[in-house]
Amino acid sequence: MFFSIYIVTLLGNACIIFAYHHSSILHTPMYFFLANFSFLDICYISTTVPNMLSNFLHGHNTISFHGCVVQLYFLMLLGSTECYILAAMAYDRYNAICRPLLYTVIMNKVSCTNYVFGSWIIGIVNSVIHTTLTFTLPFCASTKINYFFCDIPPLLSLVEVDTRINELSTFIIGGVVTMGSLLLTIISYSMIISTIVKIHSSSGQMKAFSTCVSHFTVVTIFYGSGIFIYLKPKSNYIMDYDRLVAVMYTVIAPLLNPFIYSLRNNDVKVAVRRLVCERLAAGKS
Repeated sequence: MFFSIYIVTLLGNACIIFAYHHSSILHTPMYFFLANFSFLDICYISTTVPNMLSNFLHGHNTISFHGCVVQLYFLMLLGSTECYILAAMAYDRYNAICRPLLYTVIMNKVSCTNYVFGSWIIGIVNSVIHTTLTFTLPFCASTKINYFFCDIPPLLSLVEVDTRINELSTFIIGGVVTMGSLLLTIISYSMIISTIVKIHSSSGQMKAFSTCVSHFTVVTIFYGSGIFIYLKPKSNYIMDYDRLVAVMYTVIAPLLNPFIYSLRNNDVKVAVRRLVCERLAAGKS
């Protein structure tokens, strides 16, 4: 099942990236961010699922210490970067709906590239801090993680020394990164909703709202599960429940994202159909 989910996720997100690069109608800021987000989803699910599949296949259920460090680093890096890519996508929708006359000026190619670059920088800094704080702790009590990948909550549960500083740091830094990007997203959507309400025609309201539904759905899934896992004290960690939530944001969310964006987006569907038709025509010729 997980192997099938992994393959479908890779193909779905790769299709969006392929469609963006080969379809001129998708060469807009919105799809530039979406292509970057799809690339992050491919990397994100590849951080956890391949090792999990290997464990299922061989029955070892192990990961090396250094492998655990690398896994946590990239998990934090990609997750933090996705937060700010989502915020940039919300800001893009804000400018498209609330400031349409200035949209092409504000969301130019340089600006969009800077937003993506800035998201990666924030992700790198956040990841270095969390990984360093976590792996400077003494792991001497146990080496068994009640989880299917290396994450901060299950790793802290292995440490018998006082971890309040780490918990506080995770809460503060994670809160600043996660809630900061979420706040930017909420502000953008508040302005969007305020503008949509002022549109007199119901068809105009539906058209404006439809451009945001997919993104809002992805934001809800991603932030809801992430906040549940990271922004709570160690005493509230219940690994059996946390594992189910972790499956949601590390496996299910990357699987659903390409379908959420493509099924509700006519531009993506038209671009994919056109590309398929072109490839079929080229094959017949």
